[in-house]
Amino acid sequence: MTSTAASPTSELPSTGDTRRQADIRNRDLPALAIELKGLRKTYAGKGSERKEALKGIDLEIPRGSIFGLLGPNGAGKSTTINILAGLVNKSEGLVRIFGIDIDKHPRRARRAIGIVPQELNLDAFFSPRQALELQAGLYGVPKSRRRTGEILEAVGLADKADAYARSLSGGMRRRLLVAKALVHNPPVIVLDEPTAGVDVELRRSLWRHMRTLNERGVTVVLTTHYLEEAEAMCDTIAIIDQGELVACDSTPKLLRRLDEKSLTLTFLEPLADVPPALVERGARLIDGGRLEVSYHPSRAKVGDFLEAVRAEGLVIVDLQTEEADLEELFVRLTGNH
Repeated sequence: MTSTAASPTSELPSTGDTRRQADIRNRDLPALAIELKGLRKTYAGKGSERKEALKGIDLEIPRGSIFGLLGPNGAGKSTTINILAGLVNKSEGLVRIFGIDIDKHPRRARRAIGIVPQELNLDAFFSPRQALELQAGLYGVPKSRRRTGEILEAVGLADKADAYARSLSGGMRRRLLVAKALVHNPPVIVLDEPTAGVDVELRRSLWRHMRTLNERGVTVVLTTHYLEEAEAMCDTIAIIDQGELVACDSTPKLLRRLDEKSLTLTFLEPLADVPPALVERGARLIDGGRLEVSYHPSRAKVGDFLEAVRAEGLVIVDLQTEEADLEELFVRLTGNH
């Protein structure tokens, strides 16, 4: 097959390519890494009882993004991922992976995506090298194009290449899952809670590697309960709740929805009470004689408040600002599940 959609992995840049080269080589590829239209999934229950896990999800994940798919337990994240992986049949809707319809071309669609599952589902008696070679064979990767050693080096398992998987630590096993998802060089990687229960160093190592892949043109989709991790890593975030999409936008725009900041001032001489002019502006006294005020950046200028403080003859020695984070937005949108 010669069409781009038929062989998405053949267009990906090699390890040594720069971002500019990746852009040139990928210019004719689909703009969307994943496209969901009207995606529904209903599970049969006892008797006539049915559970609707996905209620018509419309979602577009841009090619080359680091995309966060967030939601509380039972929101529908795992169902969505399992549909993408071909493990669960959807009830209704359209799903395309790198432009490939999963109904019309299921095998090609699966070749375009690598899934890193949450569960550590490894054969205890296979070494990492054997596991990757087997995985490559299942995807039909010719031996001449396999990158087993390179991938093991990238995920920090080169020195454990021939050890039994049962002898690996939990963190190493998770690295091996990432390695298995990369053997067929997919243009889309989906990580389902990849850092759950792992140490800080492994988490940092994993994200360094994911950023490297992303710089080479790979789209990274992440689900995580570590919201600070999603806020730091993802350029775009979608939040689903009870099977419905409740938010989807760039990370900065999502955070601006809250439109809340607080300002804390420390003075040369601690305050005993708040001047009336500052009380009118919402200022309040907190521990240590400091002053705190909450405001909406879209409607109030912090400079005006600082001028009012100076007009009272107060000398500021320290100033701190704090703004609402992704966790706050998540709680508000999902009803504090």
